[in-house]
Amino acid sequence: MKSTSQQQVSLDTAHGSSHGSLQSYGVGMALSLILTLASFGVVMFGKLPHAYGLAAIVVLCVVQLVVQLIFFLHIGASRDQRANTGVFACTAFLIAVIVGLSLWVMHNANENMMPTQMSVDRAMSRD
Repeated sequence: MKSTSQQQVSLDTAHGSSHGSLQSYGVGMALSLILTLASFGVVMFGKLPHAYGLAAIVVLCVVQLVVQLIFFLHIGASRDQRANTGVFACTAFLIAVIVGLSLWVMHNANENMMPTQMSVDRAMSRD
């Protein structure tokens, strides 16, 4: 009869899941905390001009997203994670297409609903 830990290992390998170690979770947590504090510092101290501050926050946000995908969701290029990475990439692409095209449709509808040279009073009149 197998011990409980052997059964757990065989179940994990049967489902193809690979979990991180306590050390990798600690590294991910530390990096996430550092990136969050860096973003907070950019906003609170205001030492950077507005455009550079916004760019710094966006870069820190993307880096934190990558850190969380790698350390917590275990999205990577290893052989046993390729399916997860592929599903994630397809989902991200579909969301980007849906959001992007929705914004495009709303922008075009806003631009074409009423000409900009027409005043609101003229548009409300019945001539």
